[in-house]
Amino acid sequence: MKFTAKQIASFIDGEIVGNENAEVYTFAKIEEGTPGALSFLANPKYAEYIYTTQSSIVLVNRDFVPEKEISATLIKVDNAYGSLAKLMTLYESMKPKKQGVSSLASIAATAKIGENCYIAPFVVIGENCEIGDGCMLYDGVSIGDGAKIGSNTTLYAHVTVYHDCRIGSNCILHSGSVVGADGFGFAPTANGYEKIPQMGIVIIEDNVEIGANTCIDRATMGATVIHSGVKLDNLVQIAHNDEIGSHTAMAAHVGVAGSTKIGEWCIFGGQAGISGHCTIGDHTTVGPQCGTIGSLKGGETVLGSPAIDAKEYIRLSAYMRRLPALDKKVKELTRQIEELKNNK
Repeated sequence: MKFTAKQIASFIDGEIVGNENAEVYTFAKIEEGTPGALSFLANPKYAEYIYTTQSSIVLVNRDFVPEKEISATLIKVDNAYGSLAKLMTLYESMKPKKQGVSSLASIAATAKIGENCYIAPFVVIGENCEIGDGCMLYDGVSIGDGAKIGSNTTLYAHVTVYHDCRIGSNCILHSGSVVGADGFGFAPTANGYEKIPQMGIVIIEDNVEIGANTCIDRATMGATVIHSGVKLDNLVQIAHNDEIGSHTAMAAHVGVAGSTKIGEWCIFGGQAGISGHCTIGDHTTVGPQCGTIGSLKGGETVLGSPAIDAKEYIRLSAYMRRLPALDKKVKELTRQIEELKNNK
């Protein structure tokens, strides 16, 4: 598939600087550009490459002003990175999709399968399941009894959805992710830990993406809820009865303990940990390896463990770097005081 600069600019409301008939058929990083490729420049750190790239077309922000001649055709847009995402989504949607049900799949007679689905070999779909139109279930996917999946949702190889869980439309679950395993519920007794039955479910709303080997536990009672637009990276742990607000994003290795409520549009850096029974307000940013042990009101940026205001953390970090010199100075002052005492 080939596209001209004119076609691309029309689709993303861009302004062409250069040859409107320049053609591209693939994508490339600006520093690795080749003829026929489309690249983008959003981070000023990569600005030097725009003068040497071999890419035919480069997306840039409208405020970009070149310092010297550029051979590539430029398309100026409000948000180069966002426009690239839009174009890549269009390109991906134009690829032919697999359809059909493999004879090697195991589908219960009571299951309902929508139209234009792809069900790969060794997929298992349990009793009374509902699979919406246009879903794609790759090799080894397991759907437990009574589970429901909306339309145009993709489950990659070896995804497991436990019984009665709900997944919305236009979701993507990457390989090895598990939805609806038992929450970590045990009651201590004199003879050890007694398992508490986990009788709830998981509800995942529309337009959610879940990374590889991420686990979302079912609720003890009620539901663990992942609201619309949430993006979870690989190896994220969401515990029982958690609620993750719409459009919140979590990087790899984030762990959320049970019964915690997280607001909308929050961002969690890699390896951040959130204690149980907390409430995290909307638009909160939690830095990497940050440990929150209490609730946050929202609109905050926190760092460290235990988590504190980012500005305070940076100030304290500056003090910590000065501690060796301060320790040396205190020891020297202590020595001088002792000498003065001894000379009296």
